Amino acid sequence: MRYETSAGGVVFFGNAILLLKKYNGDWVLPKGKVEPLETTRATAIREVAEESGVKADVLRYLGAIHYVYQASWARNENIYKTVHWFLMQSRTMRCFPQRSEGFVEARFVHMDRVLEIVKYTDERKMVQKGLEQLERLGKKVK
Repeated sequence: MRYETSAGGVVFFGNAILLLKKYNGDWVLPKGKVEPLETTRATAIREVAEESGVKADVLRYLGAIHYVYQASWARNENIYKTVHWFLMQSRTMRCFPQRSEGFVEARFVHMDRVLEIVKYTDERKMVQKGLEQLERLGKKVK
């Protein structure tokens, strides 16, 4: 079994969360693989910028999710993946999808709708955690 570590962000601006639409129609959070000698925090910042064009600041660590998947590129070998998630604040709502990675749209979605749009259960849990953290931060975050 192979092991893979990634990091990504629950990125907000005002009352909206950043989502990326894949070519197959799935809406997901931005994330990607940790490069050698790179921290998960640095990976989250880099991947958000690469996949969406959004420059964002990390506010806090939200936690990690773990899952196993089969990768066709690895002869259907099982890959054990850990994804570290960070709550991040964008400096702007301007965003654009990284088409070379299979994203066809990037958009900030209102917090009231984001949970019904995010495709994967584990990512919905991280969005929910991020929304709870934003609520706790209250007036500190605008």
